[in-house]
Amino acid sequence: MEKKNKTDANCDEINDEMKWVLDSSLDHKGRVPLRASTGSWRSSLFIIAIEFSERLSYFGIATSLVLYLTKVIHQDLKTAVKNVNYWSGVTTLMPLLGGFLADAYLGRYSTVIASCVVYLMGLVLLTLSWFLPGLKPCDHAATCTEPRKIHEVAFFLGIYLISIGTGGHKPSLESFGADQFDDNNAKERRQKMSFFNWWNSGLCSGIILGVTVIVYAQERINWGAAYIILTVVMAISLLIFLIGRPYYRYRTQTGSPLTPMLQVLVAAISKRKLPYPSSPTQLYELSKAESNGERFLVHTKKLKFLDKAAITENEGNIEEKQSPWRLATVTKVEELKLIINMIPIWVFTLPFGICAAQTSTFFIKQGAVMNRKLGNGFEVPPASIFTLAAIGMITAVIIYNNILVPTLRKLTGNERGINILQRIGIGMVFSVLSMIVAALVERKRLDAVEMNGPIKGSLSMSALWLAPQFIIIGVGDGFALVGLQEYFYDQVPDSMRSLGIALYLSVIGAASFLSSVLITIVDHVTRKSGKSWFGKDLNSSRLDKFFWLLAVITTLNLFMFVFFARKYSYKNVQKLAVADCYEDKSDDGRADIRV
Repeated sequence: MEKKNKTDANCDEINDEMKWVLDSSLDHKGRVPLRASTGSWRSSLFIIAIEFSERLSYFGIATSLVLYLTKVIHQDLKTAVKNVNYWSGVTTLMPLLGGFLADAYLGRYSTVIASCVVYLMGLVLLTLSWFLPGLKPCDHAATCTEPRKIHEVAFFLGIYLISIGTGGHKPSLESFGADQFDDNNAKERRQKMSFFNWWNSGLCSGIILGVTVIVYAQERINWGAAYIILTVVMAISLLIFLIGRPYYRYRTQTGSPLTPMLQVLVAAISKRKLPYPSSPTQLYELSKAESNGERFLVHTKKLKFLDKAAITENEGNIEEKQSPWRLATVTKVEELKLIINMIPIWVFTLPFGICAAQTSTFFIKQGAVMNRKLGNGFEVPPASIFTLAAIGMITAVIIYNNILVPTLRKLTGNERGINILQRIGIGMVFSVLSMIVAALVERKRLDAVEMNGPIKGSLSMSALWLAPQFIIIGVGDGFALVGLQEYFYDQVPDSMRSLGIALYLSVIGAASFLSSVLITIVDHVTRKSGKSWFGKDLNSSRLDKFFWLLAVITTLNLFMFVFFARKYSYKNVQKLAVADCYEDKSDDGRADIRV
């Protein structure tokens, strides 16, 4: 009888876990979410929709920004590329602040709404800077050689408002989307692995429209018409996001996620002279009842010094509440270890980000001077060539998700097929190949310029010669960028998931700044030795040598990345002892409940 009662109790517990989402998330009324009516794909579609429109806006502006700065504001190539890199850097580093605020104080849902409003303000200002007489670049665009300073101020203010909006939008929205899947449920955990792949497919769809429809409007109508389209689409997508409110699962903010890490460090230093316990099981950890649904991490042997923060000094009075600055749980100690172990991975993915930064600057500028005519004289806008990178990324994601993962699961027994860092490493190999191809194509273009002159030479080469380098870097993004998103979301502590996405974005941001710094250094060194690799235009530059330099740097970096990736210890969550309850039919047809 006692065993039957225990069985019934275990089965009731499992049925509750199947019916309700018990991962500390809440529904829109602050209650425990019902699994059947919240989260999963039903809510993620609303979230992917607003990401689609944000990427449409961002890439509609970003891919043609270097053209705007050179054609409308009349900056030289080197200054324009630096300004694009600075803006891109700020835009992808701002999420560190936005992710921190979302995790600590505002909540992810509220941060998404607030950042969308700021984003809309930036788009509206860009629209006004083109149409308002007092803010227009010039009264007569055809004869304009120097735009009004007020237009430059309004334009840069507008794009940096978009940076601020992106800073809150990107980390909060992606982590909010991943929050819709319960890690404790096997079906939803697998869906989450696919979420990042389909998220990027939606993202790439926005990119494709951004660099085709929006760029076409910029080329054939005017820049202002493109800004109006982007403003309207963003406003509509915000409304769609708000409609999905009843279906979302929400996480409550728990204060600064950095404070517990500082507490672990202080506690470990203050107890540095204490001896280690004979067994890790003697280290302090909360009971399941005290955990409020939070997950426990398994103790690891790395960075053993930090374990001293979890040593109990007076075991007889353990019931007394001790200061978190003096005693930390094993889980909090392991969370700090996770962040420390991520530092070398973050550092050695930066060269990949530098390669990726070339697609929206030098790659686009290459397309601008080459023959872009197709068929009956239709001329493809330079920024639209970026579509090839998005197509490469979508193709890689679909093949990876639908073919490689199922096959590799059977071969390796790994739920992901291959581990996350292996996926990132494969993407880095493609980035090296892209730089090599880009160097060879640019050398061929320069040879054509030498033979036929600066104008006829470039135009004698079709812009389709750029297709391989765009497609290869796109495939690399499908492996490395998606892998970085999943890595930084999955491996950070549960309380800093938005900040985790921000760390992924900061790779691209820091790489953009490093790209500008590298251009400055190379320009200075090569100028001293004779002729700079970066002239006033492409024909007086040596981009082929710069691409070879990036290929060499990224190759050497790849060896360092592999070294640290092989030593990396992945986040290990404790599996709570829960009964495996299910029904079987016995020989006489009756249900037999087993534990």
